[in-house]
Amino acid sequence: MQTLRILFAVLVMQFTVSGCALMVSDSRALQPMQGFTALEEDPRVLVEEGAEEYGQRVSLLLDDAIAKVEAAHYLAFVEKPKVYVCGTEACFNRYVYTPKLSGAVIPDNRLVLSPNLFGRESWRLKNLLVHELDHLHLGQRVGHYHYSIPVWFHEGWASLTADGGGAEFATDEQAISAAVNGKCIDLTQMDLPEYRHKASSFGLDIHVFYRQSMLLVKALKERDPELFTKLALAIQDDEDFNIAFRDIYGSAPDKVLATALQRNPQTGDNRAAAPSALDQ
Repeated sequence: MQTLRILFAVLVMQFTVSGCALMVSDSRALQPMQGFTALEEDPRVLVEEGAEEYGQRVSLLLDDAIAKVEAAHYLAFVEKPKVYVCGTEACFNRYVYTPKLSGAVIPDNRLVLSPNLFGRESWRLKNLLVHELDHLHLGQRVGHYHYSIPVWFHEGWASLTADGGGAEFATDEQAISAAVNGKCIDLTQMDLPEYRHKASSFGLDIHVFYRQSMLLVKALKERDPELFTKLALAIQDDEDFNIAFRDIYGSAPDKVLATALQRNPQTGDNRAAAPSALDQ
């Protein structure tokens, strides 16, 4: 009986630690990816029948996109990325439940692209591919959208890596203007396994939320690239985000980034102010 108890505890731990890379509570985590065929010239790209041309375009972008993500994360992918390319909305909706997305990484760390990116949003394909690969890279190391890493950092890092991909529908000026008027991400709020702080948590439009997130991560990286590298490596080693942040920066995110979404006092325009003496 004691042996059985130990075995059960070990099995439970496998699904509760290290970010829960396989989220068995989410039906998508166990849903097989059916109806896709690997491109003969690039088995990393798997396409729905009829989407071969779309997949070939993804294939041409993939090497550069992977290199960009690995450079931004200071580490290689744990596993060779795979990209599932849907040629129809029915295919995409079968795997991605969140509406109005054009790409997503779903449990258990599978990257799926919508037909939108080969149609009316083809101009977004290059950068959004990088954005989703950024999520995939982090997911391979700590699990799918690990709750200890706040959503603003998840999305801000991905958008920054992708040169604004994922945050294209709001400008820096709109994001900073919203913050100046009291609508901004509250950096004191910590996510929990059962509750993640997203755009609606702060009364923000989703596009402004993504843009503010990107500006916060950008300010953090520009403030001290060496410390940002340490933070990036720490969270990819599955350290708790807030503990690692305090250890590395000596203060909490709301203190370090207090001026990141303010107007520049020298120019009066919508640009993040330089860190104040309090932040130094």
